[in-house]
Amino acid sequence: MKRGKSGAVDAEAIWEAVTRPTMRFVEITSVEQQAALSLHRARDLIVRQRTQLINMLRSLLAEFGVSIARGLARAISYAQGLLDGEHLDLPEVARDVIHNLCQQLAALHLRVRWCEMRLRLEAKRDGSGLI
Repeated sequence: MKRGKSGAVDAEAIWEAVTRPTMRFVEITSVEQQAALSLHRARDLIVRQRTQLINMLRSLLAEFGVSIARGLARAISYAQGLLDGEHLDLPEVARDVIHNLCQQLAALHLRVRWCEMRLRLEAKRDGSGLI
């Protein structure tokens, strides 16, 4: 490692790296690969947000003695039940907060499903099935 960043120092470092026999090079990512990665990254973000939201719902409801069974499907089903009109015996403010979070959960769940559908579509189009 050398001190001082300059064009000459950078050029020397590149020359040294290229002349090493064990140096591995990474292929340049195509625009299509970058697009596929953006879809994966967006899905990962939405899944994390959905998990955080489910945990928040569980913790808020637990404070009122209400429990949601473990598992994504059960949490989604519980939230959908509340959105469909199932009544919670909670103070109005708490009901409004829970209802709002259930709406957000339903929207995030739809976004995750959209990403997964799009990933399957892209995998079929790509032909490799690896997207």
